[in-house]
Amino acid sequence: MALQYMTQEGLDKLKKELAEAIAQRPVISAAIAEARDKGDLSENAEYEAAREAQGLLELNIAKLQNLVANARVIDESQIGTDKVQMLNKVKVKNLNTNQIMNFTLVSEQEADFMSGKLAARTPIGQALMGHGVGEVVELHLIRKATGDMLCERRDGNEIIWFCRNQESTINDK
Repeated sequence: MALQYMTQEGLDKLKKELAEAIAQRPVISAAIAEARDKGDLSENAEYEAAREAQGLLELNIAKLQNLVANARVIDESQIGTDKVQMLNKVKVKNLNTNQIMNFTLVSEQEADFMSGKLAARTPIGQALMGHGVGEVVELHLIRKATGDMLCERRDGNEIIWFCRNQESTINDK
């Protein structure tokens, strides 16, 4: 698995989720033992359900262990603002509707759109990454094309992007 860049907060959240998943092992083991004590395993749906839950839990634990092992914490104080990158705060304005959206570009594991955290690997995040102040960026979504985004630098590591939204249907292929 590739390196996963994230904030310390994101890594701490992953570690907590991993600890909680590991804590569920004894609970599921007890459920399997209880179901096994009920007799014939070939017709025991409770036993099968507990075994399936154990398999899903172990899969989740393996995934979380892999994420934690490949996590690299980004030092937020070292993040520049000359080019859009992880942990930059971005403001997008649709010039047709004057709707403004604020978000921070984060890793996929930390993404939470409702909290203003947008994954850098989303189409919008990828379109913005690496571009600097004054550059025009065009974003093509699967079903719609969104037009010009003009950026302008503001204080700190905040970058403002103005988006002129020109929607047009793209043929599905």
